[in-house]
This record gives sequence, C-alpha cells and structure tokens, in this order.
Amino acid sequence: MRIRITESIDIDLNSEMWCCNRCGIELIDARMNYKEGCLIHARDPKEIFRPLVEGETYTFAPDSDWARLVEFYCPGCGVMFENEMLPPGHPITHDIEIDLDKLKQKHQSNPSTKEGVG
Repeated sequence: MRIRITESIDIDLNSEMWCCNRCGIELIDARMNYKEGCLIHARDPKEIFRPLVEGETYTFAPDSDWARLVEFYCPGCGVMFENEMLPPGHPITHDIEIDLDKLKQKHQSNPSTKEGVG
C-alpha cells in the first residue's frame, strides 16, 4: 500500500521505501532521508537569478560564496522533488521524518483506508 506524502513522493508501507509517485521507482529506505536516494544537482544562484539590469553587479542572486541552490530529482523520470538554498558545505536538510511504525499501524487497523492518507 502506498501513501502520498508530497506532490511527487509516496511511501510504500509494504516495502518501507520512499517512491516516486510519477514513475513508481523506489528511491531509498523510508527510515532514511528521501533526498539521499535522489539525483542531486547543486547550482550557482546566478544561473537562476539572472541580472535584471545589464552588468553583473546588478543582480538579486545570493552570493555563490555564501549560498548554493540544491535540486533533488527522481532518478527514474527526472521529476523535481525539492530544491533548497544552502550554504556551501552544509549537509542536505532532513525535512520529512515519518514515524513509519505508527503510519503502518494506522493503516493496518483501518481497512477502509486504501491509497492516500486517510
């Protein structure tokens, strides 16, 4: 049974894996940070925040010495799951942590719940 967690990410309660709900690929163990199972692309903010006025000194992009834009993609279909702005060298954030045992217990004790959170 798969439970929708975000717009593009599910948890398969049977295999205890994070999954892409677009292509179905299993990413990584659901007790771990799903981002570790993704394709990761770190970008210079200047690639995203282009200058509005001619010349490099007039931009709203964060300084690349202080920030990087990190994107997380499905390795199966390429859908972007998440992006975040982090200082260089900062570890990937762990933004979703599910009590998998309680989630499984909830869905096993309530047979009326099928797909999705219910």
